[in-house]
Amino acid sequence: MRILYVAMKYDYGRPNQGPSFEHYNFYDCLLKMGHDIVYFDFMTLMQEHGQTWMNSRLMEVAKTEKPDLMFTVLFTDEFHASTLRHVTEDLGIVTINWFCDDHWRFERYSRLWAPCFRWVVTTAESALPKYAQIGYHNVIKSQWACNTFLYRRMSLPPEYDVTFIGQPYGQRRKVIEQLRDAGINVRTWGQGWDSGRASQDEMIRIFNTSRINLNLTAAYDANSHDDPDAPSQKTHFLWRLLEYIPFTTARKGSTTGWTQISQNSELTQPTVTEPAGPAGHTTEQIKGRNFEVPGTGGFLLTENAAHLEDYYKLGEEVVNFYSTEEMIEKVRYYLSHEDERTAIAEAGYRRTLKDHTYRQRFQEIFEQIGLANLAARIDGAQRVVTGQTQEVR
Repeated sequence: MRILYVAMKYDYGRPNQGPSFEHYNFYDCLLKMGHDIVYFDFMTLMQEHGQTWMNSRLMEVAKTEKPDLMFTVLFTDEFHASTLRHVTEDLGIVTINWFCDDHWRFERYSRLWAPCFRWVVTTAESALPKYAQIGYHNVIKSQWACNTFLYRRMSLPPEYDVTFIGQPYGQRRKVIEQLRDAGINVRTWGQGWDSGRASQDEMIRIFNTSRINLNLTAAYDANSHDDPDAPSQKTHFLWRLLEYIPFTTARKGSTTGWTQISQNSELTQPTVTEPAGPAGHTTEQIKGRNFEVPGTGGFLLTENAAHLEDYYKLGEEVVNFYSTEEMIEKVRYYLSHEDERTAIAEAGYRRTLKDHTYRQRFQEIFEQIGLANLAARIDGAQRVVTGQTQEVR
């Protein structure tokens, strides 16, 4: 399949922070599944040439390349609604956007942009009735996963008792302090900790060499992907939604056209009012870490998240907790019960490879949007041939 891949190449558009989550997980997986990628790094192009040029360039590339699919991961208001509508409606390209934060961002963001796409992906069960309420039906409920082309079990001896990788916002610093006050040796990485950020390769090694990998699931109404240092959206206006956005959607199962719901609907100028920092509302949601740690064979001790039991057997494949006291108790228990800890890690590893890889997620998505027949290339040994990348300039 030829995919026009529209997402940020760098972490929040900052090259000094390295490649983005999307790059490591979505792009890398799609490429190694055998799909050819036309890579449209919209943030870099906008920074170099401006928003108007970037939008025009996307329409030009879509028209010229004629991709089978445009796969998008929006950030804020970098695109004009008319640009996305043009690709979807006028060029007739199958378009799909993966919305990352529907748990808390649906009302003020996703519902405004979803009508610009033929399909959308959400990881939030709670968002499904909300999409239905606004009359948008081409919604695919998926979930984060593990890119097993990248994350791997390394069979290394343990180096750390307990580790945590993530930024110290909200209650996280206090939680780590409570662990240390309880006499537990905890190592931390991430922007804001003394150890600093861990690279992708370092993170995978840490997962492999930790007796217990700690995951704190609370997500804050701050910015996409839980980065309190990302540009605040509080003052962003979705200017291009002033343009007439016909509220259109495809009926379930349709991949060839949209049915008009409202020919003359018009949106007023919406203001994005997400809180500017991590002091906003919190919600415990499943994150990529819930799959990445087991996907490397690591033992995961995670704060409970809604619907986690739908993906793993709690206490058998991963271990969860509901309070700091319970977390400390379970850390002590599993540090002193190596055989049980190892068995759980092994079970979680096997479950992840069986059910929770991005390759499986994408294959399920492609089946739902009618593109599963566009199979990857196979070589003489029946192995998938890695796709090729064309980077847009």
